[in-house]
Amino acid sequence: MDDNPGTASYPLLPIGTVRSPLRSREECPHQGFEGAPEAEIAFDPTFAEGLEGLKPGAEILVLTWFHEARRDVLKVHPKNDPRNPLRGVFLTRSPDRPNPIGLHRVKVVALEGGRLRVRDLEALDGTPVLDVKPVLSCSDDA
Repeated sequence: MDDNPGTASYPLLPIGTVRSPLRSREECPHQGFEGAPEAEIAFDPTFAEGLEGLKPGAEILVLTWFHEARRDVLKVHPKNDPRNPLRGVFLTRSPDRPNPIGLHRVKVVALEGGRLRVRDLEALDGTPVLDVKPVLSCSDDA
């Protein structure tokens, strides 16, 4: 085992891409429930079969890679508001962080082929999607 996790490498393979009217970070709400428009996740055809059984109305967790994020940030003003005291980035939902993985709880609106229409996804157009997981009612993230 490597004693220095900073030297390890863990390649990620995006399974899809966000298609959204949000084109800049300034347009994005801080949380999806704060007014994010409907968006679409276009899945790579290689992974579309993994959507089998998913239905409109389902709540899912979408993990994304914030490709425009800064990776050298360790402290931020929560909600990007300078009136909020600086906090360690791991206590916030800031996209700027060493590993800019986004976690989005969304509701499925429609599914057609390898395209998933969702509500409450506050990610930019073109954001890579890393994974999709169901929300489990008996877990802490429900």
